[in-house]
Amino acid sequence: MLIAEIFHSIQGEGRLTGVPSVFVRTSGCNLRCNWCDTPYASWNPEGKPWSHAEIIAEVERHPSRHVVLTGGEPMIAKDVAGLAAALRDLGYHLTIETAGTVAPDGIACDLASLSPKLLNSAPDARLGPAWRKKHEALRWQPDVVRAWLEHYDYQLKFVITQPTDVDEVEGMLGRLKADIPRDRVLLMPEGVTLEQIRARAGWLGELCKARGYRYAHRLHLELYGNKRGT
Repeated sequence: MLIAEIFHSIQGEGRLTGVPSVFVRTSGCNLRCNWCDTPYASWNPEGKPWSHAEIIAEVERHPSRHVVLTGGEPMIAKDVAGLAAALRDLGYHLTIETAGTVAPDGIACDLASLSPKLLNSAPDARLGPAWRKKHEALRWQPDVVRAWLEHYDYQLKFVITQPTDVDEVEGMLGRLKADIPRDRVLLMPEGVTLEQIRARAGWLGELCKARGYRYAHRLHLELYGNKRGT
């Protein structure tokens, strides 16, 4: 399995914000989000091969009982289901952070952190038309997202760049044809610096208040800034 990094940090996003966790970041992604904050695991995948035994040994070096499988896109990693099962067997609480483009197929998971991509994720001219077409075809898979919702505890996390993005979110939620509590929907301001997220936080917070969604800050940027291993 190609791994970009494994590190012990504080969960900065979602329902488990503030919980010490071990992050296992796989390298490789089937999307190319324009604003991706981990290009070393997606646009330009880096890392080295790790066996399951090596990954688990590294996880066990840390005291946390929460593990986050993230990426890139962890669901395309080689035998990710086997790793997830092994971690579950060891008693870890397992979060999988995924764009929701790959069906779960029974993978071990305690919290599915689903982040379907909006139109604002479209890659720019740095990529050729083939990748832009592939990204648009894959970024939103309602049937796949519905399969996650039906079988796992979940949160839906959307990256917001402008107020009209929230209308797009509501259209996507409608297409899921599922009874989704509003507090399971987290709206997160796009940005990789505190200045960027704070510039969007005010109006996004007001939209969350008006429509009943949950505002999702990015605590790790407050604590550590935008750097690897955090």
